[in-house]
Amino acid sequence: MLAGVSTDYYLRLEQGRDIRPSAAVVDALAHALRLDEDATAHLHALASRHTERPRGGEPERAAAQVERLIATWPHTPAFVHDRYMDVLATNALITAVTPVMRPGANLIRATFLEPEIRRRLRDWDTVAALNVARLRSMAGTDLDNPRLVKLVDEVSAHSPEFGELWARHDVVVGEPSDYVFDHPVVGPLELYPVLLAVVGAEGQFLVAHCAEPGSASARALRRLAGMVTGQG
Repeated sequence: MLAGVSTDYYLRLEQGRDIRPSAAVVDALAHALRLDEDATAHLHALASRHTERPRGGEPERAAAQVERLIATWPHTPAFVHDRYMDVLATNALITAVTPVMRPGANLIRATFLEPEIRRRLRDWDTVAALNVARLRSMAGTDLDNPRLVKLVDEVSAHSPEFGELWARHDVVVGEPSDYVFDHPVVGPLELYPVLLAVVGAEGQFLVAHCAEPGSASARALRRLAGMVTGQG
């Protein structure tokens, strides 16, 4: 017996012969496996997904209304990404923070394969590990999706660090981590991301990057915004 779950039933779950465990069973398994809060939430999310996601078709896009919205934020770096962390839309200020952030980029690929990110991002190790955990959490049960498989294979081939982190099966739910980016013109930018789910576009998230009001980073961000708009 495992936390009140019979060995036979646990085996059926492992083998995929029962794909609808109750919330109580999921909680019991999480407790027995000593999962933390994020991992427990991820386990519940996996247990609630019973249908295949659509595959193929047209490339995913951000809604035009969302693109227009973030374009009106001159002092807030922002972008939209999908569940595989492909960047779907950006505003001018996030691209000014780092040109790596552009539509068509991928956050995982950029984190591990773009030298600028590794060179300028303080505490790169922590941010990289959290990004991988977020990718696995958002991918959920869709780990055999061709887009994800191609991304994992590509980055693993060029970054042993990514391969090691992906193999850990860590998951994290919630906001991305705060970070400090050493900008070559305006200096250090200490930013905290705010993650917003895009209603009507499952798996898409708008990420706005904010600085503490009145801080040196806020002043630096305003200087950078002035350069982008031609007012600095």
